[in-house]
Amino acid sequence: MPASGPGRPTILLLFIGSGLAALIYEIVWFQMLQLVVGSSTVSMGVLLGTFMGGMCVGSVLLARLVAADRHPLRVYAALEIAIGVCGLLLLVLIPLVGRLYTSWAGSGGFSFILRGLVAAICLLPPTIAMGATLPAIGRWVESSPRGLSSLGAFYAGNIAGAVAGAIVAGFYLLRVYDVTIATFVAAACNLAVAAVAWLTAARVDFNALDVEDAILPTSPEPPPTRLEPGILAAIALSGFCALSAEVVWTRYLTLTFGATVYSFSIILAVFLIGLGAGSSVGAALAARIRRPALGLAICQGFVVLAVLYTSIELSDYLPMQPGTASLTDDIWLTFLIDFRRALMALLPAPLLWGASFPLALAAVARSDRDPGQVVGVVYAANTLGAIAGACLSSLALVAWFGSQRTQQLMLIASAAAAFVAIRVAPSRAASVSPFGRAGGETLIAIVTVIAVTQVPSLPGILVAYGRNAAAWTEHAGDIFYVGEGRHASVAVSRLPGGVLNYHNAGKIQASSQPQDMRLQRMLGHLTTLLPRDAKSVLVIGCGAGVTAGAVSVNPKVEQVTIAEIEPLVPEVVSRYFADVNHDVIRNPKVRVEIDDARHYLATTSARFDAITSDPLDPWVKGAAALYTKEFFELAKSRLNPGGVVTLFVQLYESSPEAVKSEVATFFEVFPNGLIFGNTFDGHAEDLVLVGTIDAPYFDVNVMEAGLQQPEYERVRRSLGEIGTYSMVDLLGKYAGRASDLRPWLADAAINRDRDLRLQYLAGLGFNRHEGRHIYQDLLLYRKFPEDVFVGSGQQLGWLRDAIEQPPE
Repeated sequence: MPASGPGRPTILLLFIGSGLAALIYEIVWFQMLQLVVGSSTVSMGVLLGTFMGGMCVGSVLLARLVAADRHPLRVYAALEIAIGVCGLLLLVLIPLVGRLYTSWAGSGGFSFILRGLVAAICLLPPTIAMGATLPAIGRWVESSPRGLSSLGAFYAGNIAGAVAGAIVAGFYLLRVYDVTIATFVAAACNLAVAAVAWLTAARVDFNALDVEDAILPTSPEPPPTRLEPGILAAIALSGFCALSAEVVWTRYLTLTFGATVYSFSIILAVFLIGLGAGSSVGAALAARIRRPALGLAICQGFVVLAVLYTSIELSDYLPMQPGTASLTDDIWLTFLIDFRRALMALLPAPLLWGASFPLALAAVARSDRDPGQVVGVVYAANTLGAIAGACLSSLALVAWFGSQRTQQLMLIASAAAAFVAIRVAPSRAASVSPFGRAGGETLIAIVTVIAVTQVPSLPGILVAYGRNAAAWTEHAGDIFYVGEGRHASVAVSRLPGGVLNYHNAGKIQASSQPQDMRLQRMLGHLTTLLPRDAKSVLVIGCGAGVTAGAVSVNPKVEQVTIAEIEPLVPEVVSRYFADVNHDVIRNPKVRVEIDDARHYLATTSARFDAITSDPLDPWVKGAAALYTKEFFELAKSRLNPGGVVTLFVQLYESSPEAVKSEVATFFEVFPNGLIFGNTFDGHAEDLVLVGTIDAPYFDVNVMEAGLQQPEYERVRRSLGEIGTYSMVDLLGKYAGRASDLRPWLADAAINRDRDLRLQYLAGLGFNRHEGRHIYQDLLLYRKFPEDVFVGSGQQLGWLRDAIEQPPE
């Protein structure tokens, strides 16, 4: 098919539909599989590597397994049907594989192998078919620079569909519905694309003889069996840089915008827009220029400047702009502002990476080569580079060397791609002189050296305060530690009054402020004082270690397990927060498990007397998996008789819908659940939920007598430091229970694995400050629970007075 031949508009539409379905699948499959293998960086690396590896394999195998005389559109239709069928089957297969995985998996290397096996079983069949679609259509174009470069337009159409898929899935399908409905939509797209492709094949002829004649040698010398290795190396380096940049720049922008599911969708959409637009431009250029290899070299050379531009934008410019919360209280307008900001900061480099693909195709085009094989090999090289970039950057480079050094490495890799492409250019165009080549290489080298020295470091103010960095510039105090881990960036600051702040996800997550200390210690002490015998305790989320420290000082506690997803956190808090967390990390009865807490609970055989959960804010992408009904059921199943689960629920930077979802979902599993409020200046900014296996029954006199025993001296001192001097003071924070709060929770959305509704609700309310009103509404239903708190004498009367005090 010539570049303007029959069927071209139809095929472009088919690729748009195919890209739409593919991105919906990717988001759905990753969301489902993270619930199985965990959401740690290691698990994400395994999933991403498998997904892209399948596409790489499919692009190479198509030409080897499918005869050249098969009608490309019928092959394309068969591939789309296979993708759709796999998508529907995975709705059933992933939960089944998940149950098998959790029954076998543990920790260490064997667990890593099993994660890879799960990803391979689930992702390889559909992604191999996805990777084969472009080479399949590649057999219907001329095996010439003009013909093969025209595939860049189809590739751009595929990416345009992917942009739509990222937005539709992230902002609508998964927010309003669930993974099942999203999968049905994607499968319907696949089937519609397959039907149109099959019908088009019936009316548009494909002459197999033309293909066979095209790939026969036309000279006495046999055609080369390998494509130019220089071009393949250049396009592989381009893929490496593109995916490395996506990893690094996503970390920057989720600090700047807030790490919500909507921010990830915006960043992905902008990146894809650049790739698609660049591919269209590159296809047009490749069809007109005589030296596409030189065009590829020029593109890669300009990538050096584009990466430098974006690094400066993300480090020096965007963080110092006023946060969107100060510009508007309309969350949808906030998303539009963030989209514009991301577009301005990110676009240049993806445009150049997108343009490089059709230029690489044109650079290796020959009339004596199977176009399907050419497309497959070039696409595979680009994908292999992308896999290396994504995995190395997320698993090693950023954590080992930092984002500044990683971006500098990207500059060097882009320059190397330009050098390689320049070296190839003379062999395909004799008019390029050695002097011109040397001049180009010298210019690229000089520009690269200068650019490498100008890449800014990650700003501490951005790590500490994220989207509010500009507002905190004059009040941030001394940010004396900034660290970049595999999963998150962490900072520690000290305010002029001596208050220590622990920063994660672009905000203060814990501190030595009185209100924060009260919440963290209340959470820890409730966890160990409410059960009859708390010997073994699981703490989900290390944070500053204050909650775990409060747990560890209880004399009855014999073993504390901390499940923390980021390896950097325990090291940091042991160094800077030992004075306020009772030096918990070095405590001999404390063991730290570096793992996603959900994955750890699902794969461990250990049982606990108490579990306390203090995860990141529910609007942070992935955190909602620790608030689902299924997760609470999992936690409940790991409790010993008489066990207790406690959960932190934030009221600040949240909405009534999000808070109600958290509370109602917890009470679905713990129907006898209780709520305690962390009050400060007459209102609460946090809640602590308490769930018990049996009906709760607490004798205040017995608990107070136990607290006064000599061995509880460290517990009493820890409580006294937050203004709590008795069990009456602690239990007097009672704010309600499940049975009394049914009217308040009547319209609450239950957060389940299949929809993770909470992360979408919380993401819409993370700029709101309605905590005081939420707590006042909740207290309207509070009354003294006669069957929960019992005792005799003055203490019970004091407790009743504290609880029945009217809300302010």
